Amino acid sequence: MSPHLSFGRFLSRGLAVPMTRSGHCAHRCTGLHPWSALVLVALVFGLWQPLAQAQAQSQGLTAVPARSVNEWLTRMQEASRQRAYTGTLVVSAGSVMSTSRIWHVCDGVQQMERIEMLTGAPRTTIRRNNEVITFVPDTRTAWIEEHESLGLFPELLRTPANAIPKYYEVRETGVQRVAGHAADVVEILPRDPFRFGFRIWSEQKTGLVVKLQTLGERGAVLEQLAFSELQMDAPVRMDKLRKMMKDTRGYEVVRPSLKKTTPEAEGWHFKEAVPGFLRMSCHSRESGDANEVSSVPMQCVFSDGLASVSLFVEPLDARRHGPETSAVMGATHSLGMRLGNHWLTVLGEVPPATLQRFAQALERTR
Repeated sequence: MSPHLSFGRFLSRGLAVPMTRSGHCAHRCTGLHPWSALVLVALVFGLWQPLAQAQAQSQGLTAVPARSVNEWLTRMQEASRQRAYTGTLVVSAGSVMSTSRIWHVCDGVQQMERIEMLTGAPRTTIRRNNEVITFVPDTRTAWIEEHESLGLFPELLRTPANAIPKYYEVRETGVQRVAGHAADVVEILPRDPFRFGFRIWSEQKTGLVVKLQTLGERGAVLEQLAFSELQMDAPVRMDKLRKMMKDTRGYEVVRPSLKKTTPEAEGWHFKEAVPGFLRMSCHSRESGDANEVSSVPMQCVFSDGLASVSLFVEPLDARRHGPETSAVMGATHSLGMRLGNHWLTVLGEVPPATLQRFAQALERTR
């Protein structure tokens, strides 16, 4: 069970109900697109950029000069922080598809957004800076949480260290149209096997991300999200969103009781760091008995600036915990295993080998 918000990050991957996670079927693209051979030839002989520019010109679009990976990511991040927009977002992973409606606004200081699921179980999430409330009509419950970051689309540059260029490289591949908007197509590719790559469509005028693919081995698209309709500079009213956020009439309000902690304070230690991943937060559930620290479930979130990994430790329960488990949900992998008298779950938008590194690094100190 996880409140973790991922890079695609606030949808299913991202439109997350607190303490749960939307699952998608695993899917890996293995077929070759009819024009993949042409693209390969262009790449080998250094012809890709002229071809991309020719394609852009034929569509009436303009290619942009090269930017560094940090310049691209900063541009995308700032666009999501400064623009008001509404749109319909479609998320797909294999044969599974979900749709949501988004309203986003920022007044220069505060940001708010409303995300309404249009498929699956109905739920609405409203965010105001770090405060998040999710309304679940089926159970008439409203979950209130505090997140250390807003979880924008996408949530980028989450680590304080400027290490992204060490682990990712950028490649600009042309200009295309998405939801009626001209967008620069940028690939952010990993330099090692511990993380996935991304293909991002960034709206030319503002930098706003309008489409995103998570890429696995050999460029396989593991998951995709894109606006099917997008209105920039939309008249979204922050006061109206505030009223909706406060209106919990008819709902049972649930506020998980969490406290900040560290693995060391909970009796755990990491023997080694996973390359590029820094610990962003660590929480445990509040317990009424100060002597029962070891029985309090713990969650730690790690990030390399783009990818995130959540690690959960809880007391072993023979009724729920059996043999080691693993699962795939779109671009998200998970691993569950026993560690002495505890059960460890590692979850993230990373390859299975990365989760194994986290699991092998954790050890009990008391």
